[in-house]
Amino acid sequence: MSSQVDLILRSHAGIDLTRRVLDVIEAHSLWPTPLNIELFSHFVLNPNSHLGLKLQELLAANETFSERISLDLANEYLPEMRMADQIRTAETFLVKELQEVSQAIDRAQDSSGTYSDILNATQDRLAVPAEAPAIRHLVETLSAATRQAAEEAKSLEGRLNESVTEVKRLQENLKALRRLVDTDALTNLANRKAFDEEIQRACAEADRSGHSLSVAMIDIDHFKSFNDRWGHQTGDQVIRFVATTIGQFCPPPSLAARYGGEEFGILFHNTSAIAAETEINNLRMAIANRKLKRRASNDAIGQVTVSAGLAQRKLGETPQAFIGRADKALYASKRTGRNKTTNAEAVPIKPLPHTQKACAKNP
Repeated sequence: MSSQVDLILRSHAGIDLTRRVLDVIEAHSLWPTPLNIELFSHFVLNPNSHLGLKLQELLAANETFSERISLDLANEYLPEMRMADQIRTAETFLVKELQEVSQAIDRAQDSSGTYSDILNATQDRLAVPAEAPAIRHLVETLSAATRQAAEEAKSLEGRLNESVTEVKRLQENLKALRRLVDTDALTNLANRKAFDEEIQRACAEADRSGHSLSVAMIDIDHFKSFNDRWGHQTGDQVIRFVATTIGQFCPPPSLAARYGGEEFGILFHNTSAIAAETEINNLRMAIANRKLKRRASNDAIGQVTVSAGLAQRKLGETPQAFIGRADKALYASKRTGRNKTTNAEAVPIKPLPHTQKACAKNP
């Protein structure tokens, strides 16, 4: 269970949360299993999260909420939530480790200052004629201080070596966790958050370097009909198939992402719109030429096609306007027959009337 839900359930607010969760479960005639309680705790706390929206979709469709569905939802959505908790924990340990290193360095600096004071005092005393016992005492004091300084230096070196190893391990863990957080659980492509962040970074870099950027927006044609006829699991199978094909045709340094639902985005670095159009058309034809079958029954699903729109970034253009032009090109592909690519740089794109935008992709 993620720390947020666990923390609430262990507080006074947990009683109210549990009641609300059980009310939802009872209202939909579900079993109050521990897993369902955890799933619907996230749903009650954040109904607009990815998990919350998926649960709303399943409940609205009156899907049979089996134990298998609960497990699938947990495998897809709960790891991401736990991941965020793990990142926060790793970051806490990293900060703590760095603080301890800083404190060790401070102690070493204090020790070095003390040793320097002893050396200066010894030098002053040796400048004055003294008897043998006094000189012997000075030598013993200096020798003891030297041994202590050497021991503390060795201890600091060992502590620093341990810290370097631990910090490297924590950094690698953070990198791995962040990669997972930036990955869409269903498709293993980048998610929208990662895509938006890369668009922002790439646009800033393109303004400095003058390199070209192109972006393509891709949408599965008639996707709603797949879900209505075959169910959400088959719909997910179609999304995964398209995502896998996109990954094969648009490998790094291009960034392919699931932008939302059945829509995908691809960012092409140092690529013109004409070159990107060739890549997208090859991808589109590869998808259309594949005949899919339903895994559960081996029934033929039929042909899957995608529509695409792409744009090449203009110097100084904002990421929102850049993506917006590609999105308008995608609408044009949908409006003029689907299973086609529209290049915003090659043809004028007519803006859609406001009332048509909501249904243009999957009427």
